[in-house]
Amino acid sequence: METQWLDEAERDAWLRLVAVVELLPAVLDSQLRTESGLTHYEYFVIAMLSEAPERTLRMTSLGQRTNATLPRLSHVVRRLEDRGLVERFPSPEDGRATNARLTDAGWDAVVAAAPGHVATVRRHVLDPLTPEQVKQLRDIGDALLTRLDPQGRMTALYDPAAAEEAG
Repeated sequence: METQWLDEAERDAWLRLVAVVELLPAVLDSQLRTESGLTHYEYFVIAMLSEAPERTLRMTSLGQRTNATLPRLSHVVRRLEDRGLVERFPSPEDGRATNARLTDAGWDAVVAAAPGHVATVRRHVLDPLTPEQVKQLRDIGDALLTRLDPQGRMTALYDPAAAEEAG
């Protein structure tokens, strides 16, 4: 099979995507660490819990929504537990499963961190784009996720009902 090299337009698009993928996480992480004492991933975990019914999810579901392995998620949740932001307990429906619940302090942390995080997302991602480009970005994300996440694990980020069905 012969290599199908990128043409100039494809290479330009690819290099810009790589730059965004490399630079954006550091920007988000830096703002959250500075203003809230949270890493971007810690914020993501407590934000997903804040949107769940009763602020509670099974660890497996939380791992799917945050695209984390259970060992990585357990490590982060343990750190959040140590700070009083999350608590874990056996699932009442299945004692073999573990649930994670956002505490009142965790809720307060999300509420305090969200405005700065949203401002950073707006400043670095959304404000430079026109409304049409925002729609295109969504469509591009959907097209890429179809290949990168064919099972739809990340669907929970924008469609929790569909994620529960896939669950």
